[in-house]
Amino acid sequence: MQWVEFLRQEAATHELSPEQTAAFLVRLQAENSGKSEAKLASDINISAAAFKKRMTEVYDKFAKSCPELATSKRGKLETLKAYLTTKYNGVDETQPKKEIQHNILQAVPWERFVGREAELQQLHEMIQKSQQVAIVAVAGMGGVGKTELATQYAQQNLQNYPGGVCWLSAPGIDVGIQILRFAEAKFKFIAPDDRELVDRVKLCWDRWDAGDVLLVFDDVTDYKTQVKPYLPANSSKFKVLLTTRLEFDRTLSQVSLRVLEPLAAMKLLKSLVDRERLKNEPWVARKICKFLGYLPLALELVGRYLDTMPDLSLQTLLKRLEKKRLEHEAMAEANPLMEYKYGVAEAFDLSWEQLDENAQGAGCWLSLYALADIPFNVEAIEDDELQEIWETAIADLLKLHLLQRQSQGIYRLHPLIRQYFQMKLDESSEADEVKTVFTAQMVEVTKQIPQQPTRDLIQQLTPLIPHLVEATDNLTAFIKDEDLIWAFTGLGWFYQGQGLYKEAEPFLLQCQQIIKHRYGSEHLYFATSLSNLATLYYAAGQYSKAESLYQKALELKISRLGTEHPRVATSYNDLAMKSLVDKLLVLFLSHAEAQRRILEVLSLSFVRRDRSPISNTS
Repeated sequence: MQWVEFLRQEAATHELSPEQTAAFLVRLQAENSGKSEAKLASDINISAAAFKKRMTEVYDKFAKSCPELATSKRGKLETLKAYLTTKYNGVDETQPKKEIQHNILQAVPWERFVGREAELQQLHEMIQKSQQVAIVAVAGMGGVGKTELATQYAQQNLQNYPGGVCWLSAPGIDVGIQILRFAEAKFKFIAPDDRELVDRVKLCWDRWDAGDVLLVFDDVTDYKTQVKPYLPANSSKFKVLLTTRLEFDRTLSQVSLRVLEPLAAMKLLKSLVDRERLKNEPWVARKICKFLGYLPLALELVGRYLDTMPDLSLQTLLKRLEKKRLEHEAMAEANPLMEYKYGVAEAFDLSWEQLDENAQGAGCWLSLYALADIPFNVEAIEDDELQEIWETAIADLLKLHLLQRQSQGIYRLHPLIRQYFQMKLDESSEADEVKTVFTAQMVEVTKQIPQQPTRDLIQQLTPLIPHLVEATDNLTAFIKDEDLIWAFTGLGWFYQGQGLYKEAEPFLLQCQQIIKHRYGSEHLYFATSLSNLATLYYAAGQYSKAESLYQKALELKISRLGTEHPRVATSYNDLAMKSLVDKLLVLFLSHAEAQRRILEVLSLSFVRRDRSPISNTS
């Protein structure tokens, strides 16, 4: 047994955490004996203080089996080395231990396996809990780290499975044949070839070495054909772990693997990119992690790419990622140094190919919504057949972890999944038609927004606002001419009606600019956009701006419609009202008598029982 493997077993035996194990392994390796703690801490991308703390925790755990650690005068490190060396020599020479047979995949170094400590513990507890065959599914979207979690679990818990760990690639050669080959290579057992494959596998289970056994079925796409026929008969010695993109029902114990937390994502990036380089652009590094949706595969690919481009700034890379997205070379191709053989889009392709046409279409449609919670009430679809199609499509997307369900009728897409679906939509010949229909539906919502929305309506519309904004920001070209002004005006009124004038202004300004670009500055739509913007400024108390825009709108309407048209009369009224308010304000601020008279009228109006408006003669 190699020294490093022995150390790993000791770490697992003494229940060291992944962080403690990383420090323990690097500290106890022979080639590191002359290095300082500060240097070793730097090698695994942690501070010297954190390294010292972890080693203190290691000494405390080993003190249970090595009491000398609590009393030794020659130093804890030397005491621990002596204890481990004696034990190692005893294992290898005087008490040789049978080697545990396995074919576990190569795992990433400890320092790059971050943010999964809780899942590792949960996985172990769930597998050990069952008295029968324990089947635990590590499910999740492509690139989330299912296989790596299973690999780390198998390696860290190898000593718990003296009967061996058999790793089976579900999409590869028939699983049954893989089992026979493992038994032949590791145990020299050859099953008779005069029987069916399933029966030959059963013979293998009967002749398997003593002790608990872990069977890992990696990347299961069809449980019925890839797993079920080859499961051992009920026996507590066999433990089964699946990795899959699928979502099974509640009868199967599952660990649903999600993306990393932001801090863990940054930690992974730091393990791949020079720390000083990240310190120079810390906020950009965080933005890159967020843009990548904290997906482990994307983070590792981008981190390795940055490491090969030492003079590339993080800001420049972020701009390129935002422009090229999944097609950028940092994410498009697998890194040859990685065990995982797919780029991000390729990883998603594996799930995409399992969807039928309806589910693929549903994913593309949902990608047009903003990167926010998507209110999508399938029950509101009136056509029963269409409703059932959507129900099945959403169920398929959820099953493959391509869509996240937040609550009843509320869904969300991962940022990179959304990019992937948008890419697939753009490859379709129906892309323009789909986008036109989508924007038309969004505009229908904005048409329902009055200039003074009620509190109930505001509450009802709030979840839809990010998606309405998405349509106006990125899909303007697909909004029909007659609907263009509604798209922006409705959003402006939503905020203006709440007194949020600064939030309303960008939409009405954008409306003015886009109308001018599409129709020119002589079109009546442009006049309307000027009037709407003027009304906002008027409400916000910016009267000079409002008057100027009202005047421009009036002049344009006169030139196009003449002086007798009702719309021209409306503009005259707007301008007159504005001038009247200015005059009243001047009087109110300048003349005490005017102030007294206005307050008197207002008071009389307030106390009148019929609450009718103030008469013109008052």
